[in-house]
Amino acid sequence: MGMPQVASHFSIDDYMVWEAEQPERHEYLGGEVFAMTGARDTHNTIAGNIFASLRASLRGGPCRAFIADMKLRVDAADAAFYPDVMVTCDARDKGPAADLAKRHPSLIVEVLSESTAAYDRGIKFEHYRNIDTLQEYLLVEQDRRHVDLFRRGADGRWVLESFTDAIELTSLATPLTLALTTIYEDVDFTLAAERRGASGGSSDFL
Repeated sequence: MGMPQVASHFSIDDYMVWEAEQPERHEYLGGEVFAMTGARDTHNTIAGNIFASLRASLRGGPCRAFIADMKLRVDAADAAFYPDVMVTCDARDKGPAADLAKRHPSLIVEVLSESTAAYDRGIKFEHYRNIDTLQEYLLVEQDRRHVDLFRRGADGRWVLESFTDAIELTSLATPLTLALTTIYEDVDFTLAAERRGASGGSSDFL
């Protein structure tokens, strides 16, 4: 998320109309919109691998996967985001009324970078927890083979699990076991190491 681009008191409905006419993507939070930065090859590869696996697994069922360009509207947080990947199985997310944004996902996936990890784990997750249909929040690191899964329990509490081999997603109509070799297919971790070395260990965009 970058610097705000529009003055405050910009309503979310105004944002939805305005955003549909913009050549670039912007997220919305509490009356301000924020320009989205471009993503690295590694980020796009990981998100694409996850989306492809979900798409194949969900084919013919009630759930649908979306990647990058589909907005997620969180009215309880007065916010709209572009998750890297999300899945919704809710009938309310079908039809013309849900053409520009979904509101009832069961799974959200974010691919982390050094510049966004704290935000994705903190404030953004706080907003995502306002979504009553959300059952799983998957955070995927792009510089090493490691994923964290926050899963909502029957008592409403979120439990964190970390994985380095394979992960079972249970928020879908049919549970899916997703191997980390699949998530990280075609990812060259030497590029990440070189990038960290060249930047002194920091990254200023995805």
